[in-house]
Amino acid sequence: MATISPRYDDQNIRIGWQVRIRKRGFPQQVRTFRTKAEAEAWARSIEAEMDRGVWQDRSEAERTTVGELLDRYAREVLADKKHCTPELSRLKTLDDAFGRVAVARLTSSAIASFRDKRLRDEGRGGKPVSGQTVKHEIGLLHRVLKKAEREWGIALPMGLPTEKVQAPKLPQGRDRRLQGNEEERLLAACARARNPWLLPLTRFAIETAMRAGEMLETKGTADPETGERPIQTTGLLWKHVDLKKRTATLPMTKNGTARVVPLSSVAVEILRGLPRSMDGRVFGTTYEAIHLSFTRACKRAGIEDLRFHDLRHEATSRLFERDLNPMQVAAITGHKTLQMLKRYTHLRAEDLARLLG
Repeated sequence: MATISPRYDDQNIRIGWQVRIRKRGFPQQVRTFRTKAEAEAWARSIEAEMDRGVWQDRSEAERTTVGELLDRYAREVLADKKHCTPELSRLKTLDDAFGRVAVARLTSSAIASFRDKRLRDEGRGGKPVSGQTVKHEIGLLHRVLKKAEREWGIALPMGLPTEKVQAPKLPQGRDRRLQGNEEERLLAACARARNPWLLPLTRFAIETAMRAGEMLETKGTADPETGERPIQTTGLLWKHVDLKKRTATLPMTKNGTARVVPLSSVAVEILRGLPRSMDGRVFGTTYEAIHLSFTRACKRAGIEDLRFHDLRHEATSRLFERDLNPMQVAAITGHKTLQMLKRYTHLRAEDLARLLG
């Protein structure tokens, strides 16, 4: 039975209405509202849930802020991950937006407003924050809330608010491939670069479809092309390369799992021609240095709108053109789903026509 009574301050001025619900089999529920109508609506809602047997205690969600959940997630979940720089950055963004909000008061409309505002924000390099970045941020918030509900005893009677928010629209995946004699011009420009690692690295990327962050040491600084921060890695190490078996082992990848990459005869030839460095790295340069050198090489070669990451798309497409099936390609490239592979395998119409006969 709900009891609703007015609340007064020291000057005997009414400041709100307090609801007290006592029902056998349930803990007492007390909450204060600004208006009597709000108090009555809340009382009806809680009593109806109790009658239907679906009531959940909101007290923990009322006492806990989103910021406290984010802190706990960082301590208990991300602490076990070796490479979590991007997620820590996303947690900071989420904390700035929702840190002081009680979990029980976090709504889908608030998250949708956050999405829209982020898409209008200016990112690194003066470019708008990408839809992919915002999707990652909302996805992380969803994982935090899901963890809290399932394992930390934070009841969310209205469900996960993130499930009701439409993901931002993503631009169509880049379909940039090397055209005509661009590969020849690119490699010639790389050969003239001040960075001696640019040529072998570019050739190796085309042969293996490995990510720049898998081959190179990264410092976690923002990618000048996308504004994204890569995970901090040491890059490919000689101790993980077996030239006899023609394999390169990546102990930790972007997807958080290890991968063994088979090496073509050309890839092995490239590796055999490299000097050995004292620190054990296969390529003695950094992610940041290569991006700068690659941009300059493209300019010298007169090649427009080509990014280093496009070489991964080129390599992946060539694997399909060699008639490898999607599962075989995924084993080489490390794509986790076939849906992800579709973005990288827009084979050119003339190639498909040739295969059709």
